[in-house]
Amino acid sequence: MSTAKDLFIIAMDPQPDRSVGQGDLSLALAGAELIDLLDARAAALDGDRIVPGEQPELHDELLAEAQTVLTRQPPYERVEDWLWRRGRDLSTAYQAALEEAGQLTRGRRGLLPFGTDRLELADTPARRQALGRREADEPVLAALASAVGIGGEDSVDEPRHDDEAVTTVLAIVNDAVMELEAVRQRRSIENAAFANVWRVP
Repeated sequence: MSTAKDLFIIAMDPQPDRSVGQGDLSLALAGAELIDLLDARAAALDGDRIVPGEQPELHDELLAEAQTVLTRQPPYERVEDWLWRRGRDLSTAYQAALEEAGQLTRGRRGLLPFGTDRLELADTPARRQALGRREADEPVLAALASAVGIGGEDSVDEPRHDDEAVTTVLAIVNDAVMELEAVRQRRSIENAAFANVWRVP
């Protein structure tokens, strides 16, 4: 399993305090893919730009797809731009892939046969592996999870890792998630102001 799939599974695990937004998760999934590509030497960082590396055979379909869409001509793509481009609707792609693989199942909410379908994690080795990485507080997964509001807050402000390139990616993921939240808040304020205009007698 890839780091991105482990992250998606963790995000799907029932959270009593907070649900994870699809946009936040998509950005973090794109970051997780990039970290796995760095680990596989399929990419490297030059500052904050992604330089394509070797082209190893990747056995994860979505990770292999990520490898094929790397920008291969200079000037190479910035990590931030990669997150926004690759991250577009990425959580939906991971949901579909995990459903197809039997990692997610659809259960029914309520007793009636026409109750609303809901996605649930199947009890599989992949789920146990992902939750095991989370319980072990594996640094990369913990930092990505923290960026989208899962688990502790320790690694949100200053994500740290022994590998400088990984640290760079984690920090940029965190910045992108905060930027998305700022956009949400701005739109919420604008929408509220617009609604108030129509309430004026």
